Amino acid sequence: MNKVFVSLLLTLGVVTITHAEGNPQAGKDKVVLCSACHGMDGNSPAPNFPKLAGQGEGYLLKQLQDIQAGTAPNAAAGTGRKILEMTGMLANFNAQDLADIAAFYAQQKPTTGFADPNLVVSGEQLFRGGKLEQGMPACTGCHGPNGSGNAPALFPRLAGQHATYLTKQLTDFREGLRTNDGDAQIMRSIAAKLSNKDIEALASYIQGLH
Repeated sequence: MNKVFVSLLLTLGVVTITHAEGNPQAGKDKVVLCSACHGMDGNSPAPNFPKLAGQGEGYLLKQLQDIQAGTAPNAAAGTGRKILEMTGMLANFNAQDLADIAAFYAQQKPTTGFADPNLVVSGEQLFRGGKLEQGMPACTGCHGPNGSGNAPALFPRLAGQHATYLTKQLTDFREGLRTNDGDAQIMRSIAAKLSNKDIEALASYIQGLH
């Protein structure tokens, strides 16, 4: 069996998370500052800020914890000004606050974008077929056939996410600027096999996925 698939299967089997139970109603009152970039309901109007609506609660909480701790993507690479700003914004939140915020966004309904018709075929091929000859599995293995993610394994929802944001994250994974994908380095090993054209097509396809 391909080593990448073995790594994915092992990850799916061992990932667990324990945290305070989030209260979405309480979280609604704690996202006022977040709404400036991510929208009132987590559907960011700006393509460089990620949509948070409908994202897995556990995944959101991990990202918030990483940002607060200063271990988020780019925070230590000198290129993460926005991340560092968020670190300051979260400084006074406790564990329950972060759990409440994650719970609130997880319950919001995500919106869907549009894919470039000229990139749909190549993007779908990568998303559903990967590059098996290079040891790169399909995105569906972790993120699901409709891009809804895998909440128990902390694999994020991708469907409808802004292509601009996805392009930046995939590029950062490839260049080693984003490193908070765990010791297995799944996304870094996958992104290493993507060209700029691959990333453009994949990000566009995912933006229109629903």
